[in-house]
Amino acid sequence: MYLMTAADFSSVRALIFDLDGTLIDSKQDLIRSVNAMLVEMGHKTLPEDTISGYIGHGAPVLISTALGNGATEEERERALKFFLAHYEEHKLDSTRAYAGVAEALEGLREFPMAVLTNKPVRVSRRILERLGLAKYFRAVYGGNSFETKKPDPLGAKKVLEELGASAGQAMMVGDSEVDVQTARNAGTLAAAVNYGFGTHDRAAYPADIYLDRLTDLAPLLKNHKR
Repeated sequence: MYLMTAADFSSVRALIFDLDGTLIDSKQDLIRSVNAMLVEMGHKTLPEDTISGYIGHGAPVLISTALGNGATEEERERALKFFLAHYEEHKLDSTRAYAGVAEALEGLREFPMAVLTNKPVRVSRRILERLGLAKYFRAVYGGNSFETKKPDPLGAKKVLEELGASAGQAMMVGDSEVDVQTARNAGTLAAAVNYGFGTHDRAAYPADIYLDRLTDLAPLLKNHKR
């Protein structure tokens, strides 16, 4: 655990979590579905590290970036449709909750919690249900739940309304710079995990705290709350 700022965590009353790279390790299933799409579309597959760097902005951006600039709108739509169908079928082949996530969420149950991801909402909810994590969250929203995606603050603000918390009483927890940007845009504190796979320029988008394990969060918040 590493504190980047002298932020006051005693005000935190609500938590918003990212999904991929934060609560679940979905990297391999996403990569395989992207490469299956590329083969279907007659393209060469891409290295794992390349694809993982594209994850975090939602499925349409992921697919459009993987296809490259030469793809037509029709090709992008066909590729996205194939990817979503393939991923729906294979979403839990390798995907698991990160070690300690269930324990961490159990320890945070006194806080109202929600998931805000750029992943499509239906598949996000199904994964959380199948992994036994859905019970911890009052709300789960995806990249197609609102008019805009993270880092736009619209989704976060709607979630805070639902949780009955102001921005100053909330913390966003994620693994990428998209999550930190969302926190800054919404006015919440930002925590980043060190084990995820999202792109994060820490010099440009520093979080308030970095967590080696999600289980570090409950003691931190409860100690400050006293």
